Amino acid sequence: MPRSQLAPGVEVVTVEGRGLAVRTADGDFLQVRTGDADRTALLARLTGTTTAPDPETDRLVSAFEDAGYLAPAPAPATWPAARRRILLLGDPVLTDPLAHALRAAGADPRPGTPPEPDRAPDAAAVVWCLDGPVPEGLWDTADHLPRHGTAWLRCHREGWHAYVEPLAADATDVTSAHVRARRLAATPAHRELAAYWSGPRTTGAPVRLTGPAAALLTALLTDDLTRWATGAPDRGGLPARRRLRRVDLRTLTVTEHPVLPVPAVAPYPTDAG
Repeated sequence: MPRSQLAPGVEVVTVEGRGLAVRTADGDFLQVRTGDADRTALLARLTGTTTAPDPETDRLVSAFEDAGYLAPAPAPATWPAARRRILLLGDPVLTDPLAHALRAAGADPRPGTPPEPDRAPDAAAVVWCLDGPVPEGLWDTADHLPRHGTAWLRCHREGWHAYVEPLAADATDVTSAHVRARRLAATPAHRELAAYWSGPRTTGAPVRLTGPAAALLTALLTDDLTRWATGAPDRGGLPARRRLRRVDLRTLTVTEHPVLPVPAVAPYPTDAG
């Protein structure tokens, strides 16, 4: 009989006077009706410490499996050799900890230079991190990287907010230009936001990324790259390649916003006469 194991994030607790309850990965509690099954034997099966067959225990284990609360012991994902080389561009306050995290995950991060038009870099992905707003046109060439088979990921800071844009892996994904267009369309202050991006800006005391804030951004970027490289599935929330994340650097709160590619607009027809 195959060994059973609770899925990551799923736990079983004993409630005084009420028996067993399941805490799901989403944080909900569900009561378990064990009937005549031996609770000790059931818990042993759910933790994978025994495979001893028993009809009542088998029935409950099957119910856990049908509900999606069981999973085989996960094998550690390895970073594929074809996707190991990652080029990092931008500000060291972000690229330095990101390089360390990527090496620990199995990637081969290296310093990069801005991509050239119509030329694919010698890397599987390019990551560009800015400790400030994105200057007009800076990422235009990099937006074409997915068309050449190179994944494209970026983040930047605007005041006390940092934005982690979705990873683009092919020509159908979201580019930085799409994100800018969607953000302008979503705010009544689109003129002010466009002026903020284009500058100049008058600022006071500088915003400095703290260690925890840089670590959070590094973790988000590393997770996105690892899932792309290993093919790991999305787990809840918005799809990773259709998700814009905003990080409040004062509270380290992360909010997710859906973002879609902007369709190409056909030129307005002119009167031939």
